Amino acid sequence: MAFHALHGPGPVRMRFWAETGLGGLSGLLFLATLLRPDWIELVFGVDPDAGSGAVEWLVVAVTALVTALCVLGARLEWRRAHPAAAHPPS
Repeated sequence: MAFHALHGPGPVRMRFWAETGLGGLSGLLFLATLLRPDWIELVFGVDPDAGSGAVEWLVVAVTALVTALCVLGARLEWRRAHPAAAHPPS
């Protein structure tokens, strides 16, 4: 199933929307963990790292990686569907 993008000739696949959504969600989780690292203890009521902050930094690293990979994947998917937009005329 493909959705037509707002601009351009080609449709983008559902993969583009999945990568965009997951990238946005992981980006929000990344920012939330950077701004409020103790949210894990507040939400789940547990302290998995006994106050060292190691789990919070692991969450920051993993969500940053997931966000970057999703952005890259969505960009590649967009360029696949819109090859002319990928290389504008000189």
